[in-house]
Formats: sequence, structure tokens, C-alpha cells
Amino acid sequence: NRWSIGTLSVLQVALLAALLLAANFISLRHYQRVDASREGAYTLSSATLRYLAEGMEERDQPVRWTLAFRRGSPYYERVRALAEEYQRWSRGTIVLEVVDPLRSPERAEQVMANYGLTFARDMIIIDARDDDSEVITIDAAGVRSLNPHVRIAVGDEMIVRRTDGQGQRRQVGFQGEDVMTAQLVAAIEGSPRRMLFLADKSRIEHGGDESQWQTLEHTLRMQNIELTPARISEMRAIPDDVEGVVVVAPRFDFTEEEIAMLEQYWQRPRAAMLFLLDAAETPRRLRAFLRANGVTPRSDRVITREDGRLVTSARGTFAYGVDFLADLSGQSVVFDGASASLEVREGADDLIDHAIFPVSLVDVAPGFWGETRFGEGSETYNPTEDHGGPLSIAAAVTRGVATDDRFAADVSRMIVAANTDILHPDHARPETLDFLASSVNWLADREALVGIGPRSLGTYRLPLLDAQVSLINRVNLVFLPALFLLAGAFVWSSRRA
Repeated sequence: NRWSIGTLSVLQVALLAALLLAANFISLRHYQRVDASREGAYTLSSATLRYLAEGMEERDQPVRWTLAFRRGSPYYERVRALAEEYQRWSRGTIVLEVVDPLRSPERAEQVMANYGLTFARDMIIIDARDDDSEVITIDAAGVRSLNPHVRIAVGDEMIVRRTDGQGQRRQVGFQGEDVMTAQLVAAIEGSPRRMLFLADKSRIEHGGDESQWQTLEHTLRMQNIELTPARISEMRAIPDDVEGVVVVAPRFDFTEEEIAMLEQYWQRPRAAMLFLLDAAETPRRLRAFLRANGVTPRSDRVITREDGRLVTSARGTFAYGVDFLADLSGQSVVFDGASASLEVREGADDLIDHAIFPVSLVDVAPGFWGETRFGEGSETYNPTEDHGGPLSIAAAVTRGVATDDRFAADVSRMIVAANTDILHPDHARPETLDFLASSVNWLADREALVGIGPRSLGTYRLPLLDAQVSLINRVNLVFLPALFLLAGAFVWSSRRA
């Protein structure tokens, strides 16, 4: 009986050990990571995931990431978790190395020496070189610079700061994924793409951290696109090396020569144009140019009435069937500020004959109308003067045969939106910024970057009165220690008894 019981015990222990080994072996190769944070702080956005899957699939050499962050940094764990997510979803195209400058000073010095850097701030070095080119280049003037395929994501740039009412800069959010994806794209592409901003025709707020120009420039910079101000009145033709043309809130009309310049550019293969129009009025020649391409800005204001109250912020949904808005299709969106309606001639025979295909991007919700007498008071819908639904406030135009692979690369693209207030910091919403970023990437023929972008993680302040703070301090410093002291005395007394 002893031998039987002993043999059975040994067999049970061996089977239990084998079961544990098998469970560990399977879980090592087949597992599912779950982001349990309330904000989804460690989940990559759809735009980043699409770029990792489609924008890097043809790379022969992996992109090398070196995470040089101090463990004492308040954002170390969050940045490291995000970097590991990039490596996991890249499926081998990103190789991550974590270096703690304080715990591994020799390795940190070696990495910094290789890139000609000095460790002064927490950073991520993104090396996307696919050849043996030098890390440091020296021009004729003796100026040293990093290889354009080597980029630095600095930890300080991941922190969002705003100026409060007392004029102090305070931390209000964290945008680690925005910075990482932007620097990854910049490292892979090398030099940024360039779009011309026609400054002599555009009238938007400039200067400061909270302006329309800052919102537009920051959004494009995060897509590795440089927005370059230019004056069309001083040009003879749109340069060939630009990625597109941007016009925002045009107040002064184009001359006949300038419209001819736009026409000539639009007839080129792979032309790209972004128009953000003021709801008040669109200049006559520019309206005629847009009308010839199937999109006519109307002289109205998109409004509605709810419970007797006038509502001027247009609500709608993103249209279905548009490839670069697939992640946003059907989702609701609010265009704050002033919006005008657009007449979009989808499927018009005369446009099809010229291979011009306009399509609505944002369909206004039922109940809104285009008021042609806005500002005169007592605005009500007049079917003989106003524009009834369905309404559109944004449209896309393609010129060429996008469905034919032989000519798809030569298609020209245009985005028209009848609202400029979406660029104002007080009116900028995540969904409108996603729409703007996806539109710009579609214009630049980079569908791998379209989609819902990263969300900036905010910080929250808990408002407490002085009496509440005093009560919390008394509980933490007096009552809780006293409670533990009484519990310990009770246990000690019980054991002695």
C-alpha cells in the first residue's frame, strides 16, 4: 500500500508539473493584452495601428527604437507601455531597447555617443535608416546635423501645457502617442512634405499658442507636413515640389491670373487642394472655380430652432462609402461656430464626362436649414428663400479615374469645408481634428495614416473647500492612525487573555 500510495503521489505531482509547464508554454505564445484603464491610455489609435500594418509592411530593415527614460520620470511606465505596444503591433518592423541612464550609465553613454547626443532630457531615439549612411552629417559650413531618418521624441514634448488666467504655464494633458507616431512617420519619410498656405488670400488668427493658425499648423506637423506661407500674387505657377495648396477663410477674391494658376495646377496629375471657407461669404471667382468642379458654396447659415432657441452649431454625421472616412462613417459630429451649406452635384453627367466626381463628406442632421437672411432677427425656415435638407457642409472632389489602377496614382484631389471656426481652440473637437487630419493625409495620398487619431490624456483637478481639505487631513493624520492603534491594542489584549 505504501508503494502504491507513493507511486500515485509522484504521478500526481509529475502530471501537475507538466500541466503547469504546458499552461506557461501556451500562455507565452498565445495571450491577449487588455487595457483596463478608464481612458484607454495604453491602447493605440486606429490611425497608428493602420500605419503600423500598412505603412511599414514593405520595410526590409526594422526601425530601431531606443527608450532612454529615467525610471523616476512620472511618465516612464506610460511611455514604456506605449513603446511596447508599438513594437507588438509592428510585427517585427520595430525593435525596442530600453535603457535607463541611471541604472545603465555605460550603455546610455554608448548610445548617446553613437548618435552624437548628450543625455539632458528623457527621449526616444527612432532610427529608421535602411542603409549604412552616417548618423551625423556635416555640411559645407561645418554644421553638424542628425540623419533625416533619425528622429528624437522628447519627453517634454509629450506634455501638453496651457497658460492659465494667472499667466502661469500648467500641465493639462499628455500626448505621448501623437509625438511617437509623428516622429516615426518623420523618420521613415525623412524630410517632411510641404503644403503651400496662400497667406495673401487667407485670413485667420495668427500668433500665440491658442490661435487658428496654431491649430492648423500643429495638425499638419503631426502628419509630417510642413505648412509654408506663400503669396500667390508673387508666383507665376504653383511649384511642382509641393504636396498641395491650402486656402483658409478667403476674404479677398482671386484675380483672373490667379484663378488661371489654380486651374493649371488642378489639371496636373496628383494635385491636392484644401479649402476651408468662411460661412459669411465666398469670393466670386473662387465660387465659380469650385462650382465648375461640382461644389457650390451657398450664401446662407446652417441653423435650427430647438425649444424656441436658435442653434447655430451645425450637427451632422460623417457620410458612408468614403474610404478615408471609414473609421468615422456614421459617427456624429458638431461643427461649432458659423457653417454654410454646400451644393454637391454627385453623379452629374456633365461632371462625369470630365472625370470629376464630387461627394458629400458631412451630412447635416434633419431639422437644420440654410438661412439666407441670418442676422435679421426672427429666423424661421422659408422654403422659397432658404435651403432645406438634406444639407452638406463638407465635400471631396476627385479628378481622374481613381477606380483604375493604371491611372489611380495620377488622380487629383480636393477638400472643401464651409466652416473655419473648427480651427479655433475653443471650438476644436477631437472628431473635427480627426476629420482634418484624415483629409490632409488623403490629399497627400497617404491612406495608411487616415482614421481616428490619438486622444490627448487630460489631467483633472478636484475642487475642494478648505473645510473639506482640513477634514481629509484629520482623517489621514489622526483618525486612521488612531484606528489602527486601537485595533492593535485589541489584538494584543486578546492574545494576552
